[in-house]
Amino acid sequence: MSEPELLKQRLQSLDAFRGITIAGMILVNNPGSWSHVYAPLLHAEWNGWTPTDLIFPFFLFIVGVAIPFALTKYLDGRSKRYIYWKIVRRTLVLFGLGLFLAGFPRFNLETIRIPGVLQRIAVVYFFAALIFLYTRWRTQAIIGGGLLLLYWALMTLVPVPGYGPGNLTPEGNLAAYIDRALLSGHLWKDTWDPEGILSTIPAIATALAGVLTGHWLRSGRDRREIAGWMFVAGWIAIIVGLFWGIFFPINKNLWTSSYVVFTAGAALQFLGFCYWLIDVAGYRRWAKPAIVYGVNALAVFVLSGLVARLLILIKVPGAEGHSLALKTWIYREVFASWLSPINASLAFAITNIVFWWVIMAWLYRKRIFIKI
Repeated sequence: MSEPELLKQRLQSLDAFRGITIAGMILVNNPGSWSHVYAPLLHAEWNGWTPTDLIFPFFLFIVGVAIPFALTKYLDGRSKRYIYWKIVRRTLVLFGLGLFLAGFPRFNLETIRIPGVLQRIAVVYFFAALIFLYTRWRTQAIIGGGLLLLYWALMTLVPVPGYGPGNLTPEGNLAAYIDRALLSGHLWKDTWDPEGILSTIPAIATALAGVLTGHWLRSGRDRREIAGWMFVAGWIAIIVGLFWGIFFPINKNLWTSSYVVFTAGAALQFLGFCYWLIDVAGYRRWAKPAIVYGVNALAVFVLSGLVARLLILIKVPGAEGHSLALKTWIYREVFASWLSPINASLAFAITNIVFWWVIMAWLYRKRIFIKI
C-alpha cells in the first residue's frame, strides 16, 4: 500500500521520535505490579534522573519542534484570527482531555487533580505557539534562556514561609508552596504536584528548545549539516545541564532549569539520530512501527490511560472469596504464573505496547489520523 498523503507532508523522523517516546510512556506507566519494576523504568525519587525521566520532556520538546511546521502553513493566506482560534481550540481540547482522564470515572470535582500531563502540554503549547507567532528565533532563544534564569532565581532566592529561600525539598520549595496556596485539594500529592503552576515556566523553555530545533530543521541547509549540528548542540546542552545541576539539581518533579537543558540536549541527540537514519541515510523501514504510534500519539495516550484505569476498576473473583482488580488477575495468572515477579511485570508492560500498536496499526492502514 502506498504511503498516506498525510505522511508525505510530515517529517517522518519526528513522527518516529514521537512514536518511540509514546511507546516508552506505555512501558513505564503500565507495569504488571508497581512493587516489581526495574529501576530504569521508575522515576528518580527526587534529585537525579533515570531514562523514565526523559519521556515527558521529550514530549514537550516534540510539541515545540512541530510548532514551526504546523503553524507556518497557516501564515500565508490565513487571518491571524483563524490561527489564534486553532491555538486556543487545541489548548482547550488538550486541557479538557487531561481533566477527563484525571476525573474518570467518578469525576469528583472537589478532589479532581487539576494539573497533569496533558494539562501541562496544553499550557506549554499555548505560550510556545504565541511566542513563535510574535517573535523570531533569536528572541525565542532569549525568552527560553530568560525563563530558565527567572525560575532558577525564584526557586533559590525567594523565601518560603517556614522554610526560607533555596529549600528544594518536596514540601519546602517555592513551587510546592504556590501549588498548596492556589490548588489545595487538587494536587497529585497533598503538598505538591510535579506538573504544578510555577514549574510550568521552565517547561515552556523545554518547548521553545523544540521550536528552535524546528527552525533549524526547516532552514533548508544540507541535511548532513543539520544532523551534525543537532548532535553538537545536544552534547553542549547535556554538558551545560550537568554542570548547572551542581548548583540547581537535575529534578524532574521540580522541572529545574538544569533538567530542562539536560533533557533538551538528550532530545536533540535522539531526534538527531532519527533524522540522520531516516532523512540523511535513507533507512526508513525500521521506523515504520514507530511512525504508526507517532501519527496517532494523542489517541494512544488517552485510550491507554482509560483502559489502564478500567483494568483496575473491573473486579473479578479471587481466592477465598476476595475480589481482584482485573489487572492484578491478568498479571498473576497470565504472566507471574511462569515468570519471576519483576519479569512478569515487565512482560505485562511490553504486552501493552504490542496491544496498542496493533490497534494503531489498524488505524494507520485505514488512514485514520486523529488530530486536534
